[in-house]
Amino acid sequence: MPIKKNIIDFAFSSSHYKNDRARQTHSLSNHFASLPGSAREREKENKANTMRDKFKVGLTRDFLTEDGKLVFEDIGLGVLDEQPHIEYQFFKEHFPEIAPDQIRGLDGIIVLAPRVTRNTLKGADRLVVIARFGVGYESVDLEACTEANVALFITPGAVERPMAGGIIAFMLALSRKMLIKDKLIRAGRWKEKILHMGTELVGRTLGSVGIGNIGSEMFRLAKPFGFARMIAYDPYVSREKAEKLGVELVDLDTVLRESDFVTINCPLTKETAKLIGEREFGLMKKTAYFINTARGGIVDQKALTRALVEGRIAGAGLDVFEQEPIDPEDPLLKLENVIVTPHAIGWTNECFRDIGRMDCLGILKASRGEVPDHVVNKAVLEKKEFLEKLAQYQRG
Repeated sequence: MPIKKNIIDFAFSSSHYKNDRARQTHSLSNHFASLPGSAREREKENKANTMRDKFKVGLTRDFLTEDGKLVFEDIGLGVLDEQPHIEYQFFKEHFPEIAPDQIRGLDGIIVLAPRVTRNTLKGADRLVVIARFGVGYESVDLEACTEANVALFITPGAVERPMAGGIIAFMLALSRKMLIKDKLIRAGRWKEKILHMGTELVGRTLGSVGIGNIGSEMFRLAKPFGFARMIAYDPYVSREKAEKLGVELVDLDTVLRESDFVTINCPLTKETAKLIGEREFGLMKKTAYFINTARGGIVDQKALTRALVEGRIAGAGLDVFEQEPIDPEDPLLKLENVIVTPHAIGWTNECFRDIGRMDCLGILKASRGEVPDHVVNKAVLEKKEFLEKLAQYQRG
């Protein structure tokens, strides 16, 4: 979306808190006057600790529309509104990469789309925590965060059900050929419906590359549809966890060869980049559907397009692409057996509310000198410099 620059920040603070703080200060001043010397000094020191600067938080500008209104219905900011020691505002400008001066003077940031790079963190003397809005973090330089004594955390728990529901939606839409049938009726080709028979999920094999939080939730939601078999490839998951889900752990080639629906539910890493390409699509059944809601870089998109054009697989549901946004002239978008969404299949008001709340609760923990949940760069938690920086926020 276009972002208008140099718009006045929206800072959220309450006037009644300022009045309460003024009354507190007046009351404490009177109290100090009646104390003996040493006790008075100790009380002054305690007051200085409890009345120190607020914990300052910045949110990237892409949370707002051009005219400064929230793009989304609710991103959980009520959690911060209730905390008088926290002050937050939105960045004045939007850049694809956060600039060093945008984080200067901040204790924490909540990031939607912009990248966080080594250059960004040149302004991180005060910054202690970065909250990623979601679960993907390939846009954040983890090594640079650790070096700068900044913890990055994500929000698993908020996205599993929305994303898993999106995968199920792709399965149903593809197997019932909903996109093709929609086009038939709009083009006045009603009678051609007999040429586009759908298939049931009952008795089929559901396969997944990865069974982390989203993959696990997908399998749980899929059970009532009557799949005959559920299989997955994930070298980092125990057989005990898979068995509890009713999932059989197999190798990657088995998932590709034997699944009627191949779903991608793993993160984009050095290991998984271009994991699925020409050879892998060649292993799939001609009647199988391929669904990717994880990251576009896991798949060789040109190889996928060739497999679809040549009829080597039945169709695909794609929420992610190698380049985003995808070129409107990309040949992938001209295929009738492909359903695409703009990296938003899991976007619901409830999902964004819950992601935002988790981010804000993590920020709240950091503001109290506590380690947020779901820190990604765990090495930072062993660093004395980070722990000392975090400890400065501890409140009595």
